[in-house]
Amino acid sequence: MKKNILGYCPICSNKLTAKTLRCNECDTEISGEFILSPFDFLSKEQLEFALVFIKNQGNIKMIEKQLNISYPTVKKYIDDLLKSLGFVEENQKLTREEIRQKLKNKEITFEEAEELLGGL
Repeated sequence: MKKNILGYCPICSNKLTAKTLRCNECDTEISGEFILSPFDFLSKEQLEFALVFIKNQGNIKMIEKQLNISYPTVKKYIDDLLKSLGFVEENQKLTREEIRQKLKNKEITFEEAEELLGGL
């Protein structure tokens, strides 16, 4: 049974590298140190969301409909995906106005807003 490649070590949580590649047809093996793509470090759920996002060409209304989720949930998934792919620094600080706007748009909960404001 074939399994998906793991991006992180299940023991210490550090990023993994591939050491051997093998052709299933002719059994050729290539050894070395191979870099995994950023997509290999996504969780199964994040990868599934990324595929839905691409399939729907980023159309949030279509994503909402296909996954039966709300606009704020889609935005949260997109933000999470961007962070995981390294496009946004996780420790990037939001301004008070940005936090207020996210709360107003229901992108974050009141508790999350309190936590973010506590860090300012």
